[in-house]
Amino acid sequence: MENNNSEKNNKANNRDAKNTNPSWKRQTAYKRKECPIESGAVTVDYKDSRALQKFTSERGKILPRRISSVSSRGQRKLAIAIKRARYLALLPYVAD
Repeated sequence: MENNNSEKNNKANNRDAKNTNPSWKRQTAYKRKECPIESGAVTVDYKDSRALQKFTSERGKILPRRISSVSSRGQRKLAIAIKRARYLALLPYVAD
């Protein structure tokens, strides 16, 4: 009976010792990118095709947030402006 309990305690102690400092779980600190639309560096307007081209790929697709570093609110504004510019033929739907 005692051997069984001591084995359980040893396993629990070993598990706790392993989890005290896991090297695979280290977090790296990184600097968050600031949204260019929210900071005022870029204004979103469907008539400004040059500014909108910065947020589209060479094939004409809208760049995702993780690449363009735009906030979710800014990404929604940007998508609406790009779609309006495409409708008015200021931006291409597909690259040549």
